[in-house]
Amino acid sequence: MSETRSEWPLYEVFVRGKRGLNHVHVGSLHAADDEMALRHARDLYTRRNEGVSIWVARSEHITASSPDEKDSFFAPSGDKVYRHPTFYQIPDNVPHM
Repeated sequence: MSETRSEWPLYEVFVRGKRGLNHVHVGSLHAADDEMALRHARDLYTRRNEGVSIWVARSEHITASSPDEKDSFFAPSGDKVYRHPTFYQIPDNVPHM
């Protein structure tokens, strides 16, 4: 007995646009394997030739923080102000800052 589409794993799709610097989550899809997921992602999410790179990842392999715990989870970064570029001058010719 072969598996049906509803039994295929769920993939999350990330696309980097022509003018973008980062991959952005654009949606999800079901596929039988990684290669099929990549082909379907190309067909579904870059139909107008807007992407230059696609990532697909099985949803089951993505671990995310809980929105309910956002205050306690991100609180430790609040006391690390030295990580923010506010204490030094950034030259104008440094891109993407």
